[in-house]
Amino acid sequence: MTRATKWALAVGVLILGVIIAVLPRDNTPSRNTAGPDLSAARASAALAPCPRGTGEVAQLKDVSTQCLGDGATVDLGTALAGHTTLVNIWATWCEPCKTELPVLAQYAAEPGAAQVLEVQVASSESDGLALLTKLGVHLPSVFDGDGQSGPVRSALKPPPSLPASYLVTADGQVHFIENPRVFHNSDEVRKVVEGS
Repeated sequence: MTRATKWALAVGVLILGVIIAVLPRDNTPSRNTAGPDLSAARASAALAPCPRGTGEVAQLKDVSTQCLGDGATVDLGTALAGHTTLVNIWATWCEPCKTELPVLAQYAAEPGAAQVLEVQVASSESDGLALLTKLGVHLPSVFDGDGQSGPVRSALKPPPSLPASYLVTADGQVHFIENPRVFHNSDEVRKVVEGS
């Protein structure tokens, strides 16, 4: 190899190195930010639409969460304003919750019942939809995240043991239901709601 060829090769390598050095780079790891496709699970669960309303429940002001039935964002402070609503916090791994969910569905189907809103926590959306489908519970439900906290839990501060229920009155007061902690029949639910 001649001296001129060596110099030409060295200059070519140098130019190639400069080109590579100045090319823009995306150093962020590629990740799929879209969650799993839940459309089939949502269709099977056939949940009632999440509530919509006007006004404000002060304790739930600016608490946004996701409607489990359709994935839309729900502002709970607005959605629950002006209506008496039983809000029930549950998780798929909670055995008493699995007993209580059908009781709440039975109560909600009775004439004159207050609206019931389910809040799934600390478990995946797909697991929640599967459980509601299995139990035949079609109540409106929101998803408060699969971690240890979410916006609804931050606002209501439920106890560590589930289920936990709250009565939101038409005038916007929020009351934790201590007795009974778990509903065993629709008469218990009615007594709590009518006793408010």
